[in-house]
Amino acid sequence: MILRYLSVLGDAPEVFVILIGAFAFSMLVGLTFHEFSHAFVADSLGDHTPRRFGRVSLNPRRHLDPIGSTLIFFVGFGWAKPVPINPGLTDKPRQALSMISAAGPVSNLILAGVAAIPIRLGWAEFWHPFVPASQAQLYAEVWTQTPQDLIGLFLGTIVLLNLLLATFNLLPIAPLDGFNAAVGLLPPDLSRQFAQTAAWGPGILILLIIVPRFGNLPFDPLFSVISPIVNFFLFLFVGDATSLRLG
Repeated sequence: MILRYLSVLGDAPEVFVILIGAFAFSMLVGLTFHEFSHAFVADSLGDHTPRRFGRVSLNPRRHLDPIGSTLIFFVGFGWAKPVPINPGLTDKPRQALSMISAAGPVSNLILAGVAAIPIRLGWAEFWHPFVPASQAQLYAEVWTQTPQDLIGLFLGTIVLLNLLLATFNLLPIAPLDGFNAAVGLLPPDLSRQFAQTAAWGPGILILLIIVPRFGNLPFDPLFSVISPIVNFFLFLFVGDATSLRLG
């Protein structure tokens, strides 16, 4: 993701700096707040396992995973260290599992909504870096026309990255948050059957992420699911749900 903008470093270094800053902010704040929210909700519901591991904290060092955090710069999304939880320590374990799991994605929606306020109020334009690599130079020229455009690029990148973190994590595939939320919400019998598919989750995710990029597929199934949700929240937050391309 960031590498495609190396070509504009000479002509528009401010664009490269803005993008590095926006990605770093999303990594430090987005991922940290995401994991803190899991820990905080678990602790509030009576599961103090995260507290024992020092995870009820806004200190990024408690949460960030070196590999997952670095990937956000290159592919636009990443992960942090999972928060250890034990919903069985709460009064309503199934309900607690769903609430704890949903807390992370909800926190990213909140961050996206806050970052979108200046854009929604018309103080800055909405821009984001998920444009075709062949058009990076063209967009860089547009983004450097006014300070408002650069501010819009910074805020828009934060908005979009946090929306991607939220929607991706809501997918009902293990080990994502959406899987655990579904396990807690489904009827007991169906929940147990669904939970047994957890071992298949990582392999399914790898296939969904890698195969479209190297298998010459006519479409990206993962993006096809995520894109409408992201565009819905873009329209809600910034009033601009134009077609989103991760090219």
